Amino acid sequence: MDTRPSPLHNLLRKAFLIEREEIAATLSAFGFVLVLMTAWYILRPVRDAMSSDWSDAQLSTLWTLTFVFSAIAVSIYGAAVARLRLRTLVPAVYVFFAASFVAVYFGTQQLDNRDWLDQGFYVWVSVFSLFHVSVFWSFMAEIFSRPQSQRLFGFIGAGASCGGLLGPLIPVLFAQSMGTDGLLLLAAGLLVATLPLIGLLQRQAQHPAASNQQIGGNPFAGFSEFLSTPFLLAIGLFILLYTSISSFVYFELKNLLADYDREARAQIWAGMDLAVNILTITVAALATGRIATRFGLPTTLASVPLLIAGGLLVLAAAPLVAVVVAVQVIRRAGNYAITRPGREMLFTAVDSETRFKTKPVIDIVIYRGGDMLNAWAFTALTQGLGLGLAAVAGIGAGIAAVWAVVGIYLGREFQRRSAATAPDNP
Repeated sequence: MDTRPSPLHNLLRKAFLIEREEIAATLSAFGFVLVLMTAWYILRPVRDAMSSDWSDAQLSTLWTLTFVFSAIAVSIYGAAVARLRLRTLVPAVYVFFAASFVAVYFGTQQLDNRDWLDQGFYVWVSVFSLFHVSVFWSFMAEIFSRPQSQRLFGFIGAGASCGGLLGPLIPVLFAQSMGTDGLLLLAAGLLVATLPLIGLLQRQAQHPAASNQQIGGNPFAGFSEFLSTPFLLAIGLFILLYTSISSFVYFELKNLLADYDREARAQIWAGMDLAVNILTITVAALATGRIATRFGLPTTLASVPLLIAGGLLVLAAAPLVAVVVAVQVIRRAGNYAITRPGREMLFTAVDSETRFKTKPVIDIVIYRGGDMLNAWAFTALTQGLGLGLAAVAGIGAGIAAVWAVVGIYLGREFQRRSAATAPDNP
């Protein structure tokens, strides 16, 4: 029997650092997140199309409700984590969301006045937008070891950007013929389509018996563990600082584009989306694993914040639309390609209870809380204190520098934890 690697195996190893025995699991994970993100990008325009029907006050209320319901959803999920085996938990999450979207579809067919249903759907999809990704990466941290995560999570994360390219095409091509309500059924079907991939990954896990375990414990342990663990608090701070930069850059761009007509704005936003996804796929597939394995996680986590700090300093000196667009593209592509996979590597250094209970608290509750707080902070700086774009960009550069320092701390703590348990790593 010929055991020599095929040309495909050689290509995957040289280009993407995937070893022969990892190919099936890695490609399954890539396909899993591609399908998930395709479903999300089908739902996203359906949700955002509704927002134009409401006033600013109504939309602000929905953002607040999103934060509240995110906290409630994470608490309920914590109870499910305590009671269900991991083999059941992960597919159950996606089946539940799929069923909810089917229920919304049938609700739209029965109700004459559907404004309340639309508002509820807007909040629910906003909860889903972070929840489904958080559960996916918890599952990946359970499937792959720490050394594997440093090589493979960048490539796997590129699958999300492929879904980001494929998903928006479906509403563009079929929204008129299927209707926005019909798109809900298509998204639900894609979520169900992830089940075979989940089963395949569970069979390929490095510790197959682990997926059959029941975590148990206190359903609210995720909140208490987050508040009592410096390492987890630092991850929460890292995300909070990321949302600060995200909000600042978004509002700065929004304000600078106010002088353009709506068609020009749409072209600029669409061009950024295209550039972000192409750049993300290239960097995540080819570079992220090499950065993490060669330079370590401290450099990986600090690289994008330092780039953003430099970009914001340039923006403070030259407050131009082109500079803000460049910073926005670097921020988003850097997050998807480098920062997000690097952040997910951190959760390979914790136990299963932390991955499935505390991680959603950080990914969802802290993230949504950060969105809300930072939006008001930007408003206070501009409308309250009257600061201009250059001053706000300078403050943003300082925040990005702190963000980089937190990233270095997290990377070093990850290395310390990995060294402490090195014999357990294959």
